[in-house]
Amino acid sequence: MLINATTPMDQARSELAATYELAPSMTAAKDTADRYARVSRIIPEVDWAGFAPYIRAIERLKAERDAVILAHNYMTPEIFHGVADFAGDSLQLAIEATKVPNQVIIQCGVHFMAETSKILNPKKTVLIPDSRAGCSLASSITAKDVEGMRAQYPGAKVVSYVNTTAEVKAASDICCTSANALEVVEAMPGDTVIMTPDGFLARNIAAQSTKRIVWWEGTCMVHERFTPEELRAYREANPGIVIIAHPECPPDVIEEADFSGSTSGMIGWVRKNKPAKVVMVTECSMSDNVAAELPETEFIRPCNICPHMKRITLENILWSLHTMTEEVTVKKEYLEPARAAVEAMIALKERKH
Repeated sequence: MLINATTPMDQARSELAATYELAPSMTAAKDTADRYARVSRIIPEVDWAGFAPYIRAIERLKAERDAVILAHNYMTPEIFHGVADFAGDSLQLAIEATKVPNQVIIQCGVHFMAETSKILNPKKTVLIPDSRAGCSLASSITAKDVEGMRAQYPGAKVVSYVNTTAEVKAASDICCTSANALEVVEAMPGDTVIMTPDGFLARNIAAQSTKRIVWWEGTCMVHERFTPEELRAYREANPGIVIIAHPECPPDVIEEADFSGSTSGMIGWVRKNKPAKVVMVTECSMSDNVAAELPETEFIRPCNICPHMKRITLENILWSLHTMTEEVTVKKEYLEPARAAVEAMIALKERKH
């Protein structure tokens, strides 16, 4: 008896290869030369010849499907610069999701981001190229855990990071991102605020806030691994280097850094200050994406890779558009309260600006 050893991914590759011209091609590279110009410093031309056929096919399918691609800053450069219609941090993507006219949203990021797009666009089709793209923070807390903290701190408002499931957002009063966490916390009534689920972010915000902040002890698997000793070693090896860190890092890492900010804040700081040498203490691909546009800055990379973000590839983006999978849904009982928490965050930003 013969056994079929092919996997679903092998079958998908065969179907894609039979439908689209995906072999490495200099012709496709020339067709996408405007996009390659953005990344020519960090992606060899021979590699781009392999990416270009996928980019060309994705662009064609986007038009056919009335689709838009939202990509997080942690996407690899060929996605971030090659096929994304809008790129940014969690807050930027949440806001952009409310503005796009397209009927199909492809979320290039992790699952909670796709859920957020669906929460804000319940009548649209939201697809994620790989539903296994999870998040250590999002999986660290449940709505029951939120209820437990409310019982422990009666009357305290719950500020939940967008790095949470729809269920947890629905159990919260308002959402925040690392870009606006302090602003959101300060806007809450009362002396005590509950922050979930990132304990390091909460500690770092507590150091700046007038509120008493209590928190859930979740962590980001990328940022929790950085240490101040690691950063000091980079300073010794690279005199004059500037270190900027994400606030999901431990407080002693933030103390060692020269600047701390959200992904968009870090990018903005480097664009504005243009240091000769910089370490971006965050996920690896973000340094690559910024390095592509700032040739005058040398990027030293003590980065950690998010394995969930790296599940998203050009190949499965194309497969997602080809098959209109994997569709993201949110349970009806979570939809309205979760949207209220996200929209409260967006409304606060709009009032402040």
